Amino acid sequence: MSTDAKRVITALAALLLTALTTTGTAGAADGGTPSAGQRIANALRTSPVYVDESYAEAVPPSRQRQLADRIRRTGLPIKVVLTPLTKGDAFDGESDLLAGAVRDRLPERRDLVLITSDGDFPDSLQGYEWPGDTHQARRAVAAAGFLDEMRDASLADLTAKAVDLVAEGKGEQRYDEAMSDLGGSAHPTRSGSGAAGSGSGMTGWWLLIAVPALALTALATRATLLRSRTSSPAVAHLVFATARAADEAQVRRRAEAEVLALGEATRAADVAATPNLQQALDAYAAAGTVLDGARGLPDLAGALALAQEGRDALTGSPGLPLCFFNPLHGRAALRTGWRPLGRRDRLDVAVCQECADALRDRRAPEVLPDTDEDGRRVPYFEVPAGRSAWAASGYGSLMPPSAGLARAR
Repeated sequence: MSTDAKRVITALAALLLTALTTTGTAGAADGGTPSAGQRIANALRTSPVYVDESYAEAVPPSRQRQLADRIRRTGLPIKVVLTPLTKGDAFDGESDLLAGAVRDRLPERRDLVLITSDGDFPDSLQGYEWPGDTHQARRAVAAAGFLDEMRDASLADLTAKAVDLVAEGKGEQRYDEAMSDLGGSAHPTRSGSGAAGSGSGMTGWWLLIAVPALALTALATRATLLRSRTSSPAVAHLVFATARAADEAQVRRRAEAEVLALGEATRAADVAATPNLQQALDAYAAAGTVLDGARGLPDLAGALALAQEGRDALTGSPGLPLCFFNPLHGRAALRTGWRPLGRRDRLDVAVCQECADALRDRRAPEVLPDTDEDGRRVPYFEVPAGRSAWAASGYGSLMPPSAGLARAR
């Protein structure tokens, strides 16, 4: 191994140790008290509809049962979560965070349609769908709020309509129709007679111009609010992958097993036939150090990344690093360009197939969260690089091909 490579690994190990001693935990459990997301997920295991107590008058138990029956008749994996969202609460007032937290705490399932409260508009709804957009849920739920028949509808009726539109599977079409109808409901009033008629006619023309203008203004305002929903520009349109405490324990066991297997493999390796043995040993030592001091999922993912680097060094067949957005997804399948929202520079990152498909389809990739200095939950790569080796390296994606976590050579 070259002197430059040794210097890189030594510097990386020092950075890892610094990060472990200076960063706070990102995934510590709050004792035995379940989080807000966990409480909602627990309730959704017995009924597809969760309604917070504060919404019980708007959606009473009888309507909740009707909604649940309606959902079951569709045969679709639809869940409804109606809960108030305010800045500073468990989800920081963000329906995106609510959706991500609930999804990750539900029993293992690949297909899910989630209808939630809207953080910006209390009487509106948001739609989410995983893993793709088979039922066009986002557009279907959005369309429900713009239909003329739903103008004065109750929250229960609006939710029922959203369920129906999702089940119909024509969300894009319904949304386009609802948008086109926004400016078409105003008609000029018929004039009475003579001079009075000109005044009435002017009122009609004013309505023809003003109503569509007001509708467009409302849509523009909503779009502006949606664009500014996240506190960090690069966080917009990302979905947090929030694991339960049990999941963290499972990842820790997996990391322990992989680091142990790497150690056994290095000891059994033929020195003469393994030119990168020293690099594998360095990766094994760094992985053990990280694992011993791991304070949350970001550190555990780092141990997995280093174990992967060590295996690549032993086999002499370096591959792509772990997925940039969420290294717990496993080894990346390809490299692609990604430009964080609000930034001009485009990053070349390694991503798994699931995240690549999400980017291609303009969906939100699932990101591994960490905690910044203010205690806010942010994508791990938004933590200052001086505090996090993982933010600095992107678990290998942001490092030169010849260095450390990217590709062992």
